[in-house]
Amino acid sequence: MKYKIITHGCQMNEHDSERMAYLLESMGYQATEETEDADLIAMNTCLVRENAEQKVFGQIGALKKWKADRPGRLLALCGCMMQTGGAKDVILRSYPQVDLIFGTHNIARLPQLIEQVMRTGERIVDISSDEEDRDALYIRNDAAFAYVNIMTGCNNFCSYCVVPYARGREKSRPAEEVLCEVRTLADKGYREIMLLGQNVNSYVDHDTDFPALLAKVAEIPGILRVRFMSSHPKDLSDRLITVMEQHPKIERHFHLPLQSGSNKVLREMNRQYTREHYLDLAHRLREAMPDIALSTDIIVGFPGETEEDHQQTLDLCRQVEFTTAFTFLYSPRPGTKAYERSDHVDEQTKSRRFQELLDVLYPIFLRRNRQAIGDTVQVLVESVSKTDATRVSGRDAQGRLIHFQGDSSLIGQMLPVRIQEANSFALFGERVK
Repeated sequence: MKYKIITHGCQMNEHDSERMAYLLESMGYQATEETEDADLIAMNTCLVRENAEQKVFGQIGALKKWKADRPGRLLALCGCMMQTGGAKDVILRSYPQVDLIFGTHNIARLPQLIEQVMRTGERIVDISSDEEDRDALYIRNDAAFAYVNIMTGCNNFCSYCVVPYARGREKSRPAEEVLCEVRTLADKGYREIMLLGQNVNSYVDHDTDFPALLAKVAEIPGILRVRFMSSHPKDLSDRLITVMEQHPKIERHFHLPLQSGSNKVLREMNRQYTREHYLDLAHRLREAMPDIALSTDIIVGFPGETEEDHQQTLDLCRQVEFTTAFTFLYSPRPGTKAYERSDHVDEQTKSRRFQELLDVLYPIFLRRNRQAIGDTVQVLVESVSKTDATRVSGRDAQGRLIHFQGDSSLIGQMLPVRIQEANSFALFGERVK
C-alpha cells in the first residue's frame, strides 16, 4: 500500500504532513510521488487565502477518476480548511470521492480513522478532537533540516486572519520536551532546526520565554544553525535581539511580518503596532547585527486602503530594504471581521497596487543580493537539485538560498562558497576548497 501527501500552506502544515507520514508508515504504507501509484492520498489544506481553497477544490475534482479507477482507494482531507468555514459542508455535499475529513487537532487519530473507514465503508468526519499529542514522531522531508513545533494557535485575532479560528488559542509545548526533541534530532544527524509557531515571540513555559528557549536550543551540540518563524512585531523584545546577537548559531535573518505601512490600516487590521514602532524595530535589529537580513509579509488591498495608505507601504519598503517578502492580494475570509466590511477594494485596483509593490521590492532584492557577489559565505547544504543531480542548494547565515556544484554527499555539511552571480531570489557560487 502506498500513500501520497499533498500539502498546501505554511510551514506548520508542512510539519503536520511530516507527522502524518510517520503515522502512515507505521501502518505499513510506503511513500510515493506518483498519484497513480497511491492507494491513499491525504491532502493537507489551507484557507488563509481564497485561491488556496479553489486550488484544493480543483485537485479534489481531478481525483474523482483516480478514486473510481481502483476500488478501495482512500481520499482524506485535513488541515485548516476542514477545521472552520463552509468548505467542509461543500465537500460533503458535492465531492463523494472524499472518504475522510479530519481537523488540525486530531492528527494522532489518523490510523484509527483510516481503519474505521476501511472497516465500515462509511465516510468519516472528525474535527472536534483537541487531544494532547506529546509523543509526536515525524518522517522528516529533509536529511539535514528539521522543523520543531514549539507552540500552536494564536491569540492575536488580526481582522483578516482565520488562523485563531482554525488552530485555536496559543498553547506552548514544555521547554524540556522541545529541547529533548532537538537533542534527538542532533544525534540523528540533523544540523539545522527551524522553531515553528504562529507567533514564536509569545512562547512561554513557566519561567522559560522564547529568548530563553532559543538560547538553550542554540547551545545544543551538533546543531549548526537555528532558525525560527514567525514573529509578531508587537512582541519582539530587546532580550530576543540580544540573544540573537550573542549566539552565532542563530541565523542572521529575521522574518518580521509588516502587512501594511499605514497606521490607519494597521489599526484596522488589529496589528497592535505602528509604522514608527516597526521602523524602530528594524533599526534596532540592524544596529545590533549589521549583517542581518529582514524579510516580511505584505497584504495589498485591505478593505478601506487608500492610495495614500498604499504609498505609505511603498515608502516603508524603500526605507527598510527587505531582502525578500511574501506579498499577497487581500483575500476575504468568511468569519473574520474584515470580511464583514463594505469598503472592499476592487480587483483592478488591488492588482495595480500589487504590481507597484513588486516594482519597488524586486530591484531592492536584486541590489542587496548583488552586494554579496565576491563574498565567501558559509552554506549549510540542504538538498540536491530536482532537475540537476550535480547541483546542490543551501542557505547562508542570512537565510539566502545559494546554489552551487555538488552532490548528495555534501548534505548536512557547512561549506564555504564564493558568490559569483545573483538574481532577485537566489545566489549562485562555487565551493571554496
